[in-house]
Amino acid sequence: MIKIKVWGMMLRLNCRARNVMNQEHEYLTKEKYKEFEQELEILETKKRKEIAEALEYAKSLGDLSENAEYHEARDLQARVEDRIRHLKALLKNAVIVSEHDMNGAVSVGSSIVLTREGQSDDKNYTIVGSEEADASSGKISVRSPLGQAVVGKKKGESFSFKTPSGTMTYKVIDIK
Repeated sequence: MIKIKVWGMMLRLNCRARNVMNQEHEYLTKEKYKEFEQELEILETKKRKEIAEALEYAKSLGDLSENAEYHEARDLQARVEDRIRHLKALLKNAVIVSEHDMNGAVSVGSSIVLTREGQSDDKNYTIVGSEEADASSGKISVRSPLGQAVVGKKKGESFSFKTPSGTMTYKVIDIK
């Protein structure tokens, strides 16, 4: 994760080694789609210009082989261009999701309440696309083991899935 401050806004460049081009589609909420569009706009206009200016300045300093500013600007340029390619592919393959609507079954966009076998406390999760996943805030990727196992389940159904620490069994308490 790379953070860049542009015009008073902190941008996060998520430079994961993933090839979105090979993915069939990516599930995004309208809000996340708009956020990615805005990030792309900033990267393509303002950030590219800033990097070009930094490269020009670094070139003016002389010998490029030992010029740290030049190499840093080139590295940043490569990361920004990689992020731009990633965002373009992501937006091209995006499927906008809203509230779940799958005849009472869990789908992308569903907010669910689950209980783990052998435990009494309930957990609240929202099933989202992998780009929006954030386990700390209860947003679980549809591509995660839990996400893959719960999609299509209805209220009251139990399901199991394998994890590195063994098989987990959950029950769907509620779908919102």
